[in-house]
Amino acid sequence: MNALEKLDGKLVVSCQPVDDGPMDRPEITAAMALAAAAGGAAGLRLEGLDNLAATRSLTELPIIGIVKRDLADSEVRISPFRQDIVDLAELGADIIAYDATQRPRPEPTAQLVEQIKQSGKIAMADCATLADAKQALSEGADIIGTTLSGYAYHIAPDGTAPDTALVGEFAKLTGFVMAEGRYNSPALAARAMAAGANCVTVGSAVTRVEHITDWFVQAVAR
Repeated sequence: MNALEKLDGKLVVSCQPVDDGPMDRPEITAAMALAAAAGGAAGLRLEGLDNLAATRSLTELPIIGIVKRDLADSEVRISPFRQDIVDLAELGADIIAYDATQRPRPEPTAQLVEQIKQSGKIAMADCATLADAKQALSEGADIIGTTLSGYAYHIAPDGTAPDTALVGEFAKLTGFVMAEGRYNSPALAARAMAAGANCVTVGSAVTRVEHITDWFVQAVAR
């Protein structure tokens, strides 16, 4: 059974602590990953080479690996360089995700997909729009995710709700559909599956204690 078969109809947990927060340490990220696995997660999404290295030997679950960078001349942050892909592949990521938006970027998306394929890995396109997904599929991406909906092209999200409409549009295309981005409750995750997603990735609602606490703080204050 390959990684996509293992993830189909299941949940991925994104174990990405708040940057520079008290839980932003590889050993804690690895513990989060094991806790998610114990809860039934079928896959993991990890950012950073240190976090991937700390976790890979502890689990056989499929891992989606990314590297985030803050570039001076581009808004693209997720795995923008071919070298990022080489490094993630060497450390054992099963799936490598990259920013699939067609914004100014240091290296073309087609070259990133080519590098992922040469590394023998599954390519996940983090998209913001239907056009992104179509472009990604034409370049050979295996997974199209709604990860960047509301975070690119200066398109503001509709409140705090996830973009299940875009999930439905992706489901009309070929390729494995990953619903990701603002899925902060079990009900929203279920809605994504009903819209046609193959899999749902949940992050903050599971692993970012600071964010979860703030949601409750604001509710109590109101």
